[in-house]
Amino acid sequence: MGLTIERERFEPVDYVRFEERLEECLVAMGRLLKRPGFGTGPATVGAELELCLVDSQGRALPRNQEVRAETADPRVVLEVDRFNLELNLTPAPLAGRPFAAMANELDQALGIVRRAAAWHGGRLVMVGILPTLRPEDLQLAALSDAPRYRALNNGLRRLRQEPFRIRIDGADPLELAADDIGLEGANTSFQVHLKVDPDRFADHFNAIQLALGPALAVAGNSPTFLGHRLWAETRVALFKQAIDDRDAAGRSSRRLCRVAFGTGWSATGAIGLLEESVRLHEPVLPVLSGERPLERVAAGQVPALDELRLHQSTVWRWNRAIYDPADGGHLRIEMRALPAGPTVVDMLANAA
Repeated sequence: MGLTIERERFEPVDYVRFEERLEECLVAMGRLLKRPGFGTGPATVGAELELCLVDSQGRALPRNQEVRAETADPRVVLEVDRFNLELNLTPAPLAGRPFAAMANELDQALGIVRRAAAWHGGRLVMVGILPTLRPEDLQLAALSDAPRYRALNNGLRRLRQEPFRIRIDGADPLELAADDIGLEGANTSFQVHLKVDPDRFADHFNAIQLALGPALAVAGNSPTFLGHRLWAETRVALFKQAIDDRDAAGRSSRRLCRVAFGTGWSATGAIGLLEESVRLHEPVLPVLSGERPLERVAAGQVPALDELRLHQSTVWRWNRAIYDPADGGHLRIEMRALPAGPTVVDMLANAA
């Protein structure tokens, strides 16, 4: 979401200017939501599928750049680690048979990626956490070769003045530490986007929050990580800890983790959730666009709000508010908790 990231490190003044722009974006968002007819229309549903690349032995295959280039498909993008890819599906009307349409596109797109992976000695695996991962698969060198992920790593390390520590209970409790965010690449999910009218956003969001527990309970498929038997869906605990920007001081002040279920029911809809992200979490990627969002709103135009979208992309709520300027501007709820796999039918049944 938001701007292309080309820089990997930033100066203090960049963060100050970015925070000022975030405030402008929030004001612009509030005014946009008061515009008659903004964001209304038929509901649509879309999805993103994160994948693992493996070799003939089922081990992580760090060739995502090559496989992506082989596909020549704009729906295929890089993810955090070099054995990760993501598929972005075309949104479909919620009315009718949206999951049948999604199944058709998934089968077609997965076929393209499978063929591309085969050219590089690889296969695809859809699972919450690849059970064959080893510690060496998740180190700094595993990060995808893209400025965005190096900048994200640098930005989170700037806030957290200590290693990322993983502590997960289970039959074989796990404790380990890492100096970078490579562990996050172990998590792969099936993220579903629902476009909703702004005046119904809070109701839809709260209903999704309520439904998430039972949906995740039947969907869990990652009971092991690095050979340890842990949670039925270990990805939930691992994701939270692998990119937790709070060091000891942040945790002692009870600051909310960037990966969280939320702070309660939504009463004010998308604007309240977006404000919460800005108020509770410091910027990680302070990249400024050339847009003046308040001027665009005043001119009756639809602002990109690049800074707000970029900031929101670094606050990983399990259900997340999304603003998109496409198609005259609209709001979506991104449901992020469901795991990838194990089959297309499983994922679509869970999503439905």
